[in-house]
Amino acid sequence: MGSKEVAIQYYQSPFGLLILGAYEEQLVLCNWVYRKKSKGIDERIQSFLKAEYVEKRTDLIDAVENQLAEYFTGQRKTFEINLLLIGSEFQKKVWKALLTVAYGETSSYLALSNEIGNPAAIRAVAAANGANAISIIIPCHRIIGSDGKLVGYGGGLYAKKKLLELEGALLNPNQLELF
Repeated sequence: MGSKEVAIQYYQSPFGLLILGAYEEQLVLCNWVYRKKSKGIDERIQSFLKAEYVEKRTDLIDAVENQLAEYFTGQRKTFEINLLLIGSEFQKKVWKALLTVAYGETSSYLALSNEIGNPAAIRAVAAANGANAISIIIPCHRIIGSDGKLVGYGGGLYAKKKLLELEGALLNPNQLELF
């Protein structure tokens, strides 16, 4: 019996290159290729699953690509993808809370901390948000500062701004004139 595999494919989004990963018809990865934390996220997934990345197509990856294309053209507001969350129990709790932040809306780390019942965990929530391996589908881009400003994002602030503009979620479109 061979080693386990995570099927991967690269997807060129309008705002940057993504790597998609499927394991047993569950999405484990939708990450920005050039993000600083990619190596750590890849190692976490491969170690947990005891699997290697292998570039190949699957029905799930085809479905994810189709749904992402619909999202980027404004035809899709929610995703219907089987997800496999790989992280600590705390991280999974944060990522599940992120899934409740609807298309076109934003939230803050403070609100997310309150949502999971731990208002003092703002920094831990921010760290879990940054460890999200399934960008866009688990909408970590919808988390902004309590003051309404855009804060760090794995795909970069340009991609975050563009995703929020696509969703019509920016409260003040002039707030980022410098970008």
